Amino acid sequence: MIDTGVTAPDFIAPAVAGGAAAELELFRLVDGHEAVVCCFAPATFVPACTAEFAAVRDAGWDDRDDLAVVALTGDSLYAGFAYADRFDLPFPVVADFHGGVAESYDLLAESWEGHSDIPRRATLVIDGDWTVRFAAATDDPLDRADPAPVERATETLRALGVDVDRPRVDYDGEW
Repeated sequence: MIDTGVTAPDFIAPAVAGGAAAELELFRLVDGHEAVVCCFAPATFVPACTAEFAAVRDAGWDDRDDLAVVALTGDSLYAGFAYADRFDLPFPVVADFHGGVAESYDLLAESWEGHSDIPRRATLVIDGDWTVRFAAATDDPLDRADPAPVERATETLRALGVDVDRPRVDYDGEW
């Protein structure tokens, strides 16, 4: 897994953003915000990952000028459309279908549920200088971490001057 204090790799990848297909360019997000939160999941519709994405949505992290949020999954762009629509995700959902982004962050899972070369479940905070300030990952995408990585990332964001509400992850939601 990528360590804190290192320079985050840049990427350009297909994404669902605002209900349309888009090309997400990380450098634009880093250059335009105080921090970027990248939430990785092996696939769409993974309950524990969805609970965290929904908590970030409900905390309003996407509706800020100083913070950008990106979800990255190992599924196709088409699955990303269904996922973003089903859970009303207001932030981009990147299709890291062959795991290239995950691999650049040393977050590539060899296999999970019969799929190979997919992202591990992880949360990263990247500051405006491209430094990874927070990194947490799990080998089990179904793990009910307490506190969840997105909850723990709140302290790092606040230390960077991004005053956000702490997400409240409900693993028992309708996922």
